[in-house]
Amino acid sequence: MKKVLSIILGGGAGTRLYPLTKLRAKPAVPVAGKYRLIDIPVSNCINSEIFKIYVLTQFNSASLNRHIARTYNFTGFNEGFVEVLAAQQTPENPNWFQGTADAVRQYLWLMEEWDVDEYLILSGDHLYRMDYRQFIQRHRETGADITLSVIPIDERRASDFGLMKIDDSGRVIDFSEKPKGEALTQMQVDTSVLGLSKEQAQQQPYIASMGIYVFKKDVLFKLLREGIERTDFGKEIIPDASKDYNVQAYLFDDYWEDIGTIEAFYHANLALTQQPQPPFSFYDEKAPIYTRARYLPPTKLLDCQITESIIGEGCILKSCRIQHSVLGVRSRIESGCIIEESLLMGADFYQASVERQSNLVENDIPVGIGTDTTIRGAIIDKNARIGHDVKIINKDNVQEAERESQGFYIRSGIVVVLKNAVIPDGTII
Repeated sequence: MKKVLSIILGGGAGTRLYPLTKLRAKPAVPVAGKYRLIDIPVSNCINSEIFKIYVLTQFNSASLNRHIARTYNFTGFNEGFVEVLAAQQTPENPNWFQGTADAVRQYLWLMEEWDVDEYLILSGDHLYRMDYRQFIQRHRETGADITLSVIPIDERRASDFGLMKIDDSGRVIDFSEKPKGEALTQMQVDTSVLGLSKEQAQQQPYIASMGIYVFKKDVLFKLLREGIERTDFGKEIIPDASKDYNVQAYLFDDYWEDIGTIEAFYHANLALTQQPQPPFSFYDEKAPIYTRARYLPPTKLLDCQITESIIGEGCILKSCRIQHSVLGVRSRIESGCIIEESLLMGADFYQASVERQSNLVENDIPVGIGTDTTIRGAIIDKNARIGHDVKIINKDNVQEAERESQGFYIRSGIVVVLKNAVIPDGTII
């Protein structure tokens, strides 16, 4: 894999994940109590022995830079690196990234300095575990110019995706973006060609792109330099290239979730607590997910009732009830609290006990969740200060709301409390 360079697309402003992306780039959004989204593709690369990794982003990249600098530091004995490339103005191009392909195009001068044969292009907001070595092996064996990683899907979900049609050799011959009705039926393929069993192929007769690609070096450069007006890989570059180039499909038949929206992000996190077997596990010794080592103390539980939950390290929980929830590092929950089906991202720091006591005296709210508070079906971002006897339960079942001045949004019925927000005592949301 020394001849492979990986490019992770960090995405744009992350509007679908707003307000979690208000103060951070999309790949820096916390996930599963202690990781960040960027840790997923970077860990997959490291486990696949791909050590040359660029991350392209253009919004709020400060926390992403900090996380990557503190986490991924390879020794000086190989040429491995993980580097953030932010959008920048140059005399040749004064614009921001206009799309996935344009982001790579603007840094072609840097990419071509490397002696590599293939470029692996990944997305920064997916949850999955994949050995890219098998993906690249398939690309090389078929002599492909471009290989797309695809997932098999059934008819019920098919019209939510961009679908592809393949011939008997696995070559991609047609594309259709979210087809319905007759157009959907025409996109059926024999997925047993890609390795599914006959039974599974009948149940899942469609293939959808995962937004993961391998390009031959010269093909990538030619396509990007010729079609300056084409700014997106999935919608323009690859469909146009399929007419003249050998574009192959590689089947990935395992858990994969695009967590680019608040609703998908919320459900993917809570699914990690499922029993007996969550759809995605962080407990895989052969292919671990890496993140920043924080050296936090163990979590302290004082007379708590906890069921089906994940608790990050360094938390302090007192006489509370936690059910089907994910609590991030340094979470602090006071007595009498009920947390149900919620994602709490924790805190970036500890408040000294003297400061917490003085806060209470001066009627200022300390970081964490105050006494006798109930939180249900919510996402609480980092460093939130929630007072006592607060109810965050979406009592009126509101689906969408923007209350930034009050410290929260509602997205798809999920209350999202902003980073650093202060919710006063007795508030009912």
